[in-house]
Parts: sequence; structure tokens; C-alpha cells
Amino acid sequence: MRRTPAPPELEPVEAFCNTATLLHSEDEFARPGTAGNWLRAHGYPEAVAPAELAALTEARETVRAFLVERTSPGALDALNRLIRSVAGAPAVRADGTLALGPTGAGPAAEIVRTVLEALLRDGLTGRHAARLKACAAPECRWVFYDRAPSSNGLWCDMDVCGARHKMRAYRARGGGAARRGA
Repeated sequence: MRRTPAPPELEPVEAFCNTATLLHSEDEFARPGTAGNWLRAHGYPEAVAPAELAALTEARETVRAFLVERTSPGALDALNRLIRSVAGAPAVRADGTLALGPTGAGPAAEIVRTVLEALLRDGLTGRHAARLKACAAPECRWVFYDRAPSSNGLWCDMDVCGARHKMRAYRARGGGAARRGA
């Protein structure tokens, strides 16, 4: 997609959520080989069992669903269940940063904790609050950082998802057919 990447503190969330490109039916976690490549490229242990890949996929979709609708009771409940499954009570490190204590074991739990730490620390409050979003197009859901001053961006890419939405709305209003009949 064409948007500028998220700030470094939110990059783990954006990169993790974008391991699947729904528009192209691609998923980095679908096969151990592609998962290993992604994990290695992002500094995680690359040896992940198939069950852990399924857990990563489920965690990714839970975070994406939350970014689509932050106030949805279902999305909030799912995110809270995910947090409880991989992390204990949060702790503050000596440098003042937030750390989630481990409750779940294994590489998948550690990866998800890293993503959740970034989301909870930087994606929910402060200057980044509500700027990390998932594309409004249900067939896309690409995660992007909204840099618009008003933070009202809906689409990951105006030339793709935004244009499709505008064309659908145009056709729903009657589009060119209304003019041809006049």
C-alpha cells in the first residue's frame, strides 16, 4: 500500500497485522516457510510450530478487528481475552516503559506480547491514539497509520480502496445510467 509506515514505536503492530493481504489472498503465516522468513526479518525466532502459526493468525485478526472498531464490545472482549492469554499484569520498567509479564509460553506468545505492548503503550493513548487503523474496506483491512491532521482517514490507499468505494457509491446512485436516460 502507498501510505507512509507507522512511527517506529507502532511498527510491530502494523507489520504484524499486515502479514495478510486480503485483497491478494496472501498470508505470511499460511506456510511455515513464509512465516519463518517474516519472523526472521522482524527479529523473532523463526521456528514456529503449525499450532503456533494458527495462534498468530488468530491474534492478528483479533488486533485487526479491534482496529476496525475500537468501541465494539465484541472486539474489546476479544482483545482483552487475547491480552489475558499471553500476558499477566502490566509492569513498568526502570526506564518508564510498559512491559507485559508472560503467562503464555512459546514463541507465538512472545511475539503477540511484543505486538500488544506496542499497541497498549503507544496505540491507545497520547499522540498516536486512534491513528493506527484498519482500512474501512471489508475486503482489505490493511492496517495503516493515519497522518491526516484530523485523523479521519478511512482507506489504506485512496487510489485502490477509496476509489472502489467511490465507484460503488456512484453506481448505487445510478451513476452514468441516470444521465443516459435523460
